[in-house]
Amino acid sequence: MQDTLIQALRRNATDEAVATARQWVTAEPQQPQAHRWLALALQQHGDVDAAQASLEQALALAPDDAALHLQHAGLLLAQRQLDAAGAALDRTTALNPNEFSAYLMQAHLALAREDIDEAERLGRLAARVQPDSPELGTVEGMVALRRGDVDRALAVLSAASQRLPDDPRVLYALGLAYLGKGMLAFAEQAFRRVLELNPANHALHGLLVQLALRQGHTDRAAEAMRQVLATPQGDNPGMHRLAGELELASGQPLQALEHLRPLLAQLPGDRATLQLLLLAWQRLGRDEEARSELDAALANHPQLHDLWLSRLAVAAVGSDEAVDVVERWLAAMPEHIPALEARMRLHDMKDEADDAETVAKHIVALEPGRASGEQRIVEALLARDPAAAIAHVQVLLDNAPAAAKPALRGWLGAVQDRAGEPAAALATWLQQHADQAPVRLPLPPQAKAPGEWPALGEVAQDNPVRPMFVWGAPGSGVERVVRAMAAASPVLRGDRFGPTPPDDAFQNFNTLQRLSDGSLDAAQLVQQWRDGLPARGIADGNVIDWLLWWDNALLWALRPQLPEGRLVVALRDPRDMLVEWLALGAPAPLALASADEAARWLARALEQVADLHEQDLYPLLILHTDAAANDPAAMAALLEQAFGLRFPVARSLGPTTIAAGHWRRFAQVLAAEFAKLTPVAVRLGYPEA
Repeated sequence: MQDTLIQALRRNATDEAVATARQWVTAEPQQPQAHRWLALALQQHGDVDAAQASLEQALALAPDDAALHLQHAGLLLAQRQLDAAGAALDRTTALNPNEFSAYLMQAHLALAREDIDEAERLGRLAARVQPDSPELGTVEGMVALRRGDVDRALAVLSAASQRLPDDPRVLYALGLAYLGKGMLAFAEQAFRRVLELNPANHALHGLLVQLALRQGHTDRAAEAMRQVLATPQGDNPGMHRLAGELELASGQPLQALEHLRPLLAQLPGDRATLQLLLLAWQRLGRDEEARSELDAALANHPQLHDLWLSRLAVAAVGSDEAVDVVERWLAAMPEHIPALEARMRLHDMKDEADDAETVAKHIVALEPGRASGEQRIVEALLARDPAAAIAHVQVLLDNAPAAAKPALRGWLGAVQDRAGEPAAALATWLQQHADQAPVRLPLPPQAKAPGEWPALGEVAQDNPVRPMFVWGAPGSGVERVVRAMAAASPVLRGDRFGPTPPDDAFQNFNTLQRLSDGSLDAAQLVQQWRDGLPARGIADGNVIDWLLWWDNALLWALRPQLPEGRLVVALRDPRDMLVEWLALGAPAPLALASADEAARWLARALEQVADLHEQDLYPLLILHTDAAANDPAAMAALLEQAFGLRFPVARSLGPTTIAAGHWRRFAQVLAAEFAKLTPVAVRLGYPEA
């Protein structure tokens, strides 16, 4: 009878299978396997409740049958009863410690609840049972992905997909790994294959639309969207919002409104929908329509923060209309801090300083320590009583929890600086560095220049590869240069400063020692770097690589082995660089013991830059960021002049840094340190005083 059942289920003849299984149960009501097969037939027939009852009857007859508990777990998972499924799997492995499928299912459940350590442990247990199973790759790859090790995840899941080319779970995980690596076309291909294997996975349609949009393929996105909206499952607010986004990307704001306007009633506080609506109204020039519809929504939903922000966005910045909107917002939500912050900013725009300070005090009364209010209070104190401003921040620092102290100490130093107390500011900054030194990197080593460099290699005229390295010593503003370049170039890589940096010689402070003792030769260094580029999303070798550190000793490898490369160095007055480093730190978290140590290391680093320039040791471009450090438009102009290409203006270059020439405020308290930096400053074109 079991063979008859199996054949019926394989033909998807579920009526026949259920009838056969019922005959078996009638004939042998005490046979657990009869109830088990009836449960399978009922589940495939779509009668989940009856399947659950049959399986429970089987378990009552054979409570120690591990296979029945495993089947029960699968049925519970299909019903999204995750806790009960987990308990069934625990019972399975307790009865049969060699049940590979149970460990695998438990690992996937652990991943679903973000218990990465438990998923890894269960994966190891499964590997003891079937060490060569390709299904383990899904668990191992997802664990690596959740821990940010995208390269390992990609390698493991790629291997698993080769052995299981039609497994939707492996392909889905592989798609996520490609997404994590920014390889959108590969991710799209993987997800499309999942959809082919499992057409009922409607959520993937939306993801495919987004992937096509991110790659600029609006035609493919539109095709995928039509397929989604044609299904009952796809006709929902989320998909209509995505359809509106697609129409906007295609330059069709009127069609976008058709999808988005009904959502204002369905999702009145949804930020993404509101942003798309504002964009559509703006492109159509329908400001009055925007005002009218948003006001109507606010009449029904006066407590929605994002709805008020959207209404405020329609008003001109600082206008009387903006004031009216914020006053209505405060009438509806009188103690809502973002509304109070908006009112405070409007007071400042209209030069109503006292009123702004009054609102700031109200903000901190509602939420002690709120940054916006405290900063406005300190600004007021700086204008009339600088010593009181310093004292106010000091009290905040003294009473703050440990996690907040670093940011507050940095602010204290900035306030002391603005208050005309350079010695106090310097002491505060040095204390900040001392506190953070134990968890920071040591200063990179610096090599002495050799008597003679290896010859610069020849570059073939037909060589299309022109890699570029970008570096700047602490305080140079290199991170601002990189942010501006990233707005124009998809090949810029800043991953050396992220959680999963490339594992090559440019990332290792021991590289100079290895070059000198022969354990790493020039060809190995460059080849290792080249070999790592595909995993960083660079297929042809043309990359802009932001380096963690630089030393001219690297030219032992770059001159003969990578003559087609180019080094871009960000630079500003070395004395300003020292002050910025002390005050604001650097992109690379480097430990400092004293201002003298910082000055000596910085002087040696910049002497190497001067040598590079004066001796023409390697293709070099120096970007003087002094006048552009806080000005996105000036930075774009600087890059345009340097590269002969038009650069878009970045929205922001980051937090404000010190202005050019600020070092002169510290001329007395850092006199000895500046004396060490002045000679190289002059070599690099800066005035002596």
